[in-house]
Amino acid sequence: MYAKLIFKNARRSIKDYLIYLVTMTICVTLFYAFLSISSVSYHPALKAAYNLTELRDGMKLSICALTLLLLFLIRYVNHFMLLHRQKEFAIHAVIGMEQRTIGWLFFAETLCMGAVAVVLGIFLGMIVSQFITAMLLSDFGEAYQFTWMLFPDTVLLTAGFFTCCLLLVGLFNLRSIQRTKLIDMLSAQRQNEPPLRKSRLMYYLTGLYLLMLGLMVFNGIQMITCYFDPRFALPVHVLYWGLILAPALGIALPLLWLVVFGIRKKQKKPAAFHHLFLIEMGFTLLNAVFAACVPVMKRSYLLPYGSGVMRQYLMFLIGNILLFICLFVYLSSLAAEAWKEYSPQHRYKEENLFFYGQILSKLAGNTKSMTLISITLVLSIFLFLAAPVLTQWSLGYLDARSRYDVQLSSRYNTVYEEKDLPHSSYPAVSAFLADRGIRTAYDHSFSLYLAKRSDFNIRVKWDFPVLALSLSDYNAIREMLDLEPITLEENTFTTQWKSIATTDERDAFLKSHPTVSTDAGILSLSGNSSYEALIGATVYNSYTDVVYVFPDQICEQLLSVNCSRYIQTAAELSFADAQALEKAFLRAYPEEANRSASSGTDAPIGAQYFIRLHTLEVNSILASNFVLKASMIYGAVVLMVICLTILSLQQLMDASQYRYRFHVLHKLGVEETHIRRLILRQLGLWFGLPVTLALFVSGVVSGSFLQSISAQIHAYIGAGALFAQLGVTIGILLWLLVCYFISTWILFWRSVAP
Repeated sequence: MYAKLIFKNARRSIKDYLIYLVTMTICVTLFYAFLSISSVSYHPALKAAYNLTELRDGMKLSICALTLLLLFLIRYVNHFMLLHRQKEFAIHAVIGMEQRTIGWLFFAETLCMGAVAVVLGIFLGMIVSQFITAMLLSDFGEAYQFTWMLFPDTVLLTAGFFTCCLLLVGLFNLRSIQRTKLIDMLSAQRQNEPPLRKSRLMYYLTGLYLLMLGLMVFNGIQMITCYFDPRFALPVHVLYWGLILAPALGIALPLLWLVVFGIRKKQKKPAAFHHLFLIEMGFTLLNAVFAACVPVMKRSYLLPYGSGVMRQYLMFLIGNILLFICLFVYLSSLAAEAWKEYSPQHRYKEENLFFYGQILSKLAGNTKSMTLISITLVLSIFLFLAAPVLTQWSLGYLDARSRYDVQLSSRYNTVYEEKDLPHSSYPAVSAFLADRGIRTAYDHSFSLYLAKRSDFNIRVKWDFPVLALSLSDYNAIREMLDLEPITLEENTFTTQWKSIATTDERDAFLKSHPTVSTDAGILSLSGNSSYEALIGATVYNSYTDVVYVFPDQICEQLLSVNCSRYIQTAAELSFADAQALEKAFLRAYPEEANRSASSGTDAPIGAQYFIRLHTLEVNSILASNFVLKASMIYGAVVLMVICLTILSLQQLMDASQYRYRFHVLHKLGVEETHIRRLILRQLGLWFGLPVTLALFVSGVVSGSFLQSISAQIHAYIGAGALFAQLGVTIGILLWLLVCYFISTWILFWRSVAP
């Protein structure tokens, strides 16, 4: 009998569960699809140079951790279902059914719905996993091949994970039903959430914000005391003083408003505070702009801010943005109410009075949820936008970082005596390649030099001397990369730059260094003054973006400080050979030689030797890059689905209460097209308010983020690739929004239609 009752209730409530089923199915589908590549049975067609062990472990941890967010969604949906069916539960209790039995029946019902979503999600996940596989093979540079396969371990992990979530939430529901009084069940649908404006939460948040503004003023005074220089450009002057005056005015003007208008004119206290909130909302934007300008100005004008200052202003930026969202949502209900009161011609136009009644009855009471939804949507949109930027940045940096199959180098920065300088040709590597029968296509060893021997003792961060490379060695490296050789006239030099260096930085350096004084004489800048070939990162000294290229006869008279060796193998190194070569190198150059005296050991201070293998670098970077991209996209989708589901459920759960109101409108002669338009306007406001606010705020945050890393975008990504990725991202967001909006509108109309 109980089984029949469970299935009967499930069929009858399918309309209420529809959004929940769709959402759970989407989440299970994504969970299975992303985790399928971590299965021990998953063996895509990859080269021997690739190994997926690191990727599998990272995917399992990140996806399972992010899916815990669904506990909130499941709990929230079940809470709505409990409120919606409290009256039904009360009737069951009145006719003699125990509340414990009612709770177990509801628990079985939700578990049944969850099981349906899990089965459908796993089936759809088998299809979506093909897209994940295609994305993985694309990142590893392989062609996609269709492989239809069900992974048993992923199926068990998916079913077990979501079953545990459903059981945990179901036990909470069982406990809630058992503790709810019968009279509360009967009156549950007539109870509204207390409006936020009647609580003191906004007053507490405003007080905390004033304290944060005081900290910003103190921090701005410290910055202008420690870092200000009158020779700075005008925008820097504006930034320094704005970081003090903007938060100071944000403290003084609201307090002055309360004194003048709230006390002297005996204005009502709530109205005075509402004006205070409006003033503070304007200052949140102003202070957010100044906080966002700090990293941009630091990069543009080379301001001497440390990482601690940057973290502080990042926290200030986040704090201003969060309070702006809270104040905007809080004041939106007051603005709608004020528009209704002070615009009678608009209030009584057509069905506007009914529309205001619908909106104002719930907007004030749902302010907390709308605020949280807006904040979560901002985070989701930012994850969507940041994922392609960070991953493309990583892939672009990989091209510049690992240009050769085997890259050997040393660093003199921990050497304090010239007799300890490195002069190794790395014979252990030659022996390994010979033993394994690994042939080389190119193998070139070279040295890096100091222009003046006296520069050897310079150990100041950001002030290390620029190293020099001989012309023959530079041309040999260019030959390895299929580039044309260059020439230098007698007693001239040129420069080779990192791709991350900006045009302004390069021009400023060349303008200030038309000549270079060396131990072999003075050299003049060549007509072709700079090159930007990607020749590897180890030729540059610490904290420098440039290396000199000198004639060979000049370098013969200079002090050699670093020794490097670049090798291109005839065939790509396998993952096993690369691991073995790395171990052989570490045995020949143990870690003890890399420690300094500050480490507390008796190890000698000497040159540091490094090996960089293209195979291992590609595996590590591509694996971590894919895990990062997949996790950010998956997390963004989960967060957005949660927000849109909550918005939909709020309207669908309220539709039962609105049914009588819309039926009255129909009986009064209001046309069906007008009723449909009312529903469209109502849903447009509920969806449009948080989504529009989130798009605006995330646009500001993302713009500041992209501006702060514009040099990396120019060097490693490119504007065309970035805009293409952003276009795809915005398309996905709009598609999800349209799907949820249309589904909610159709279900809402069916609930209230005559």
